[in-house]
Amino acid sequence: MEFKKALVNARHHLVFITGLVTALIIAFTIETRDYGHVLGNITFEVSEPIPHRESRILTDEEFTWAKTAWTYFENNYQENTGLVNSVDGYPSTTMWDTASYLMGLISAEKLNVISHAEFTLRMEKALNTLARIPLINGDLPNKAYNTQTLEMVDYSNKPVPEGIGWSAIDIGRILVPFNILIWQYPEFNKPVNDVLNHWKVSEMIIDGYLYGSRPSKKGDGFELVQEGRIGYEEYASKAMSLMGRDVFNAMKYIDYLNLVEIDGVEIPTDKRDPAKYHAHNYVVSESYILDSLEFGADSISKIFAFRVYKAQENRYERTGILTAVSEDNVDEAPYFVYNTVFSDGKEWNAISDQGDDASHLKTLSTKAAFGWYALYDTPYTQLLIDDAQSLYSEEKGWYSGRYESDGRTNKAITANTNGIVLESLAYVQNGTLLSVGAK
Repeated sequence: MEFKKALVNARHHLVFITGLVTALIIAFTIETRDYGHVLGNITFEVSEPIPHRESRILTDEEFTWAKTAWTYFENNYQENTGLVNSVDGYPSTTMWDTASYLMGLISAEKLNVISHAEFTLRMEKALNTLARIPLINGDLPNKAYNTQTLEMVDYSNKPVPEGIGWSAIDIGRILVPFNILIWQYPEFNKPVNDVLNHWKVSEMIIDGYLYGSRPSKKGDGFELVQEGRIGYEEYASKAMSLMGRDVFNAMKYIDYLNLVEIDGVEIPTDKRDPAKYHAHNYVVSESYILDSLEFGADSISKIFAFRVYKAQENRYERTGILTAVSEDNVDEAPYFVYNTVFSDGKEWNAISDQGDDASHLKTLSTKAAFGWYALYDTPYTQLLIDDAQSLYSEEKGWYSGRYESDGRTNKAITANTNGIVLESLAYVQNGTLLSVGAK
């Protein structure tokens, strides 16, 4: 009786304690879930073993391919500035294409396509130039420069004294060769630091996200706009993180990740609506190829890269059309096309940078074919390289690709294509390009 009476008297305390324990359990569950979300914790299982290519010495044929790619950089080198044209014979460049040149230069040296003396001379001249180019508001590189005069220009190579803004993605890419130089070529520590002391990299990072700039729609000056979508956003932020910059949010995949099934494969896409954010959400090969070649990928991008590749292989199995898609210059209007696995709500979409349909200009991309060949040892990557290996000019370098519609060669010749060909072949021989210590 005494026990029952005590129990009745304590019922309010028991209810309180039970409620408190329940609340703690709920709070812990929510906290754990939110903490995981904040950190971007996601895991994916590999549906099949990833057939990574083992490093090996290049064959004689592959070495010839590398020399063909280097021909582009010999032809388009500007002696007075040390820069290289983005497109064959056109004296303009971007930071992305300058990065492609520097990565091509590093790769050519690693493959003994050029001597170390030539590598040193070219790299010193390029870095000295990058440490003195005019900047947007004295902060960061313009989106385009005249390779002969170093004037800030628009995309038609017309001088624009105040510039047209900066691209955080492009600048993130050029930090990759800078990091390689710091770790693997210590004689370039001072020249690289001279460049980085000239640029104010922190100006393009806000709350861990990447921001580009563009002319303000409200009048004079520039406005900042968040830049980067899944694939490119994480890739560009990796080199910045190595410099101690807070790009935590840009490196997370989970915030805007949306998986879309394409040809039987769940592809990573960006859920940010192009109509709302005024930026297209392209899914292409290049960002995943570069992340893998240069950084060795991470546990997530390694799986995403293989999925993006696998969807292209599956499209070939379904249609008989060799598929290796990426963004590329083309040799007719509009002169630049995004050939995508997915963009703007459509699979296998080909659009201009303005979002206009460019389906008639779908191509097999030379750089994508070389990149996938370097990464994966499969019968399909062999098919890709067998087709792409004829897409070159001995005098000018590698063409950008082959049109799907009629098999014509896309005869645009660019720094980006030839740089990635060299990177891919350097990876075949040496493995990941940005690596430190024993492999």
